[in-house]
Amino acid sequence: SWFLWQWLIARTLAEFPIREVFRQFKNYVATADIPVAELLPHIRRSADRYRAIIEGGARPVGELSRPELFSYRISTLDSEITRPLVIWLDEPEQAGVPQEDKERILVTLEGWLVRRALVKVPSQGGNRLIIDLIKTLSRSSQDDLPAATARFLTTNATTVGYWPSDHDVRASLVGSRAFQKYRRDRLRMVLEAVEDHRRGYPDGTQLSMGPIPRGKGTVEHLMPQKWRKHWPADLTEEQENARDSILDQIGNLTLLTQKLNSKVSNSAWATKRTDLISHDDVLLTRDATKLEPPIWDEETIEERTSELIEEILTIWPVPEGCSVSDHDSGPGVPSATVTLRDLVGSGFLPSGTVLRCARQSSRWRAVTATVTADGRISLDGIMHSSPSMAARVAAGSDSENGWTWWAVDGTGQTLDQVRASYRAIKATEANE
Repeated sequence: SWFLWQWLIARTLAEFPIREVFRQFKNYVATADIPVAELLPHIRRSADRYRAIIEGGARPVGELSRPELFSYRISTLDSEITRPLVIWLDEPEQAGVPQEDKERILVTLEGWLVRRALVKVPSQGGNRLIIDLIKTLSRSSQDDLPAATARFLTTNATTVGYWPSDHDVRASLVGSRAFQKYRRDRLRMVLEAVEDHRRGYPDGTQLSMGPIPRGKGTVEHLMPQKWRKHWPADLTEEQENARDSILDQIGNLTLLTQKLNSKVSNSAWATKRTDLISHDDVLLTRDATKLEPPIWDEETIEERTSELIEEILTIWPVPEGCSVSDHDSGPGVPSATVTLRDLVGSGFLPSGTVLRCARQSSRWRAVTATVTADGRISLDGIMHSSPSMAARVAAGSDSENGWTWWAVDGTGQTLDQVRASYRAIKATEANE
């Protein structure tokens, strides 16, 4: 029933409920002027292709074709509305379209769907939109179909059709409790895509032996949810609440097998890190285990959140040559979302700014560091990705808040004070 419904939509380009399949099929046979002896083999070929893509996409292990990978990913997004387009691309009328162009269309559509899922855009009206897309492609030159798809999806400013910008995706992910915000299978699919991107799949670089098994890993926290019992820390009540809110950010999540997670779940970071290095082969976890010094805390989670978001935007980019508008400017920028890179990029903290220890009567007064153009801190020629990492090395301590440890040479303003000024201006701009 599902196949015949979607096949009929692809053939007639008309929207109708699945309960009307029988009536619509009779009408199609009566008006299409195609002998049944020709129509049935046509349907059979389409059905075989439809089944092969869906069953192929359900394979948990091994490399998938691009249509199969598209099928797997849209299944986790409940985006079955796109299947008429997949059928349409393989109909006889599109036999002259190169397979590479067909795959480019699916890649573009997948990016549109994933971004909309991440910003939680309502899906009502999607059936009509996909039919309108197929109609647009039907009227387009066959050598222009990928570009026509990109134009159609990026120029639709309605809620039903808009393509979320990089800003929209960042606004939805930065600082958000992704573990609670998204369905677990969807979150796993996104993390799998990041892992595959690092392994060189499906772009053809194939840097690893194969893509990560699909639907097998569990989404787990690096810093455990029950940290009070297993990762004790001398924190104020406000700091404890801040830690609770950051645990579910995407930067604290990875993919583990259930057995490995049971083994390392609540271990102290030193023990957990050793076990992950020894037993885990997921590249997604290595960025956390390779940190020097080997500390996993709020700031490293924020840094990793920003890095994963940028990678997600790279995997599902706005199509080349197209532009989209921001739809969610947000109520300002909370402190947890502001990175050193933001301050450098906005001019609040120019590249080359010299930093010193902010503490009075400090034995580290002679220590200096420099802010780099890419938003890192250079200390004795070594690059550090965050203020706290640099502060810990400078102080020889395992626990330093770099935002209050470092001050701008000459003004005495701490990085936290610079960040507060940035937030105030952003909040004013948002209100205006």
